[in-house]
Amino acid sequence: MPSSTAPGQEDDQEACILRFSDLDLKDKSLISSSNMLKAELDGSTKKKYSFAKKKQLAATLSTSKSVTSANKKNPLKEYLTHSHEVSAWLPDTSCVSPDELKSGQGSEEGEVLLYYCYCDLEDPQWICAWQTALCQHLHLTGKIRIATEGINGTVGGSKLATRLYVEAMLSYPLFKDYLCKEDFKISRGGAHCFPELRVGVFEEIVPMGISPYKISYKKPGIHLSPGEFHKEVEKFLSQADKEQSDTILLDCRNFYESKIGRFQGCLAPDIRKFSYFPSYVDTNLELFREKRVLMYCTGGIRCERGSAYLKAKGVCKEVFQLKGGIHKYLEEFPDGFYKGKLFVFDERYALCYNSDVLSECSYCGAQWDQYKLCSTPQCRQLVLTCPACQGQGFTACCVTCQDKGDRQASGPTQDSFKEECECTARRPRIPREVSQHAQLSVNPAPEPSVGEDGSLLV
Repeated sequence: MPSSTAPGQEDDQEACILRFSDLDLKDKSLISSSNMLKAELDGSTKKKYSFAKKKQLAATLSTSKSVTSANKKNPLKEYLTHSHEVSAWLPDTSCVSPDELKSGQGSEEGEVLLYYCYCDLEDPQWICAWQTALCQHLHLTGKIRIATEGINGTVGGSKLATRLYVEAMLSYPLFKDYLCKEDFKISRGGAHCFPELRVGVFEEIVPMGISPYKISYKKPGIHLSPGEFHKEVEKFLSQADKEQSDTILLDCRNFYESKIGRFQGCLAPDIRKFSYFPSYVDTNLELFREKRVLMYCTGGIRCERGSAYLKAKGVCKEVFQLKGGIHKYLEEFPDGFYKGKLFVFDERYALCYNSDVLSECSYCGAQWDQYKLCSTPQCRQLVLTCPACQGQGFTACCVTCQDKGDRQASGPTQDSFKEECECTARRPRIPREVSQHAQLSVNPAPEPSVGEDGSLLV
């Protein structure tokens, strides 16, 4: 189990949104205001329904299938339309005290789950209500994105709570045929890794910026297990002239993620958020012509549609993706070809599996890979500043922000400053690669920036 770096940060709501950008619930593609529907749960009703009851209900639905089919109705959907059904699909915790569910949330005894499931959901609003109720029932915090194309979530709590959550997901009819226990990536943490619970309905479960009806998750690249991917990377790295290789090892994450950890020999696009990835591919399309592309990301979700987009261009020889992402790879190969830390979108910022430090302090150049938020409240970008430089007051992402922070402290209110940063101004939105491995070296790059809605860009 990896350890984590957890720089001390304030727990304000704005900061919360910044840190989990892959699950940003302020996305403008939000379908409707009812996405934040909260389930009103009666205490006695919670205890009344157990998993045994759910099995009985599932059996009842099965026997009525032929009748409802004749009426062109979905028995499960019909059943789920009633208000009491949310609690019908909650785990029975009548034998467990709230203290037991909460124990270990603020220590190493807790856990953080990361998972996704691509599957067709007819009623994402109902799933939203159920997920809200389920997480509240188990005292879990985190972020969950739901769409007609599936669900993407990361939640934290006690080990008991996360175990019950996984059991609930694997027992639910809409997910049990798609999810298995191995699809949940587990790391040390707990409810303290997320200031709150946020659940919402969106057009996409990971924001690529292209409608799922245009680029579908149903046409992804070839999935490689961590062992298979490891062999492919080993073969790629053994080649003397990688410039002439027919293989590209492609990091699908954002620059601030690959900056602190990445696979050896990878091409790491200098992009600020995943919605820029399609434009990056279009701009550098010739780079991928007749190439075998090995794609990877944190947990695998960005590669699902990212590989589908690359395949749809019709220029690659083959497109592969790492099943389970870096997370699963490091579980099997902690000392493999991935070096440095694994960036995560919560208050831990990174998970550590090895001792390699790939990045530097933005001020003095010393080896450093622990992110903090820029000290200027309106900026909220991530900055790498070592303890020595922090002690000298260098806590902002750039000179502009450092000066802005000093001016704010001397009197003007936060609202009197327009959000601006030279880090963002000098960064090209879509980089054009000059060669296959132009991004292999650790270049002094501007720090991660945020969008107009104040969220860390993905």
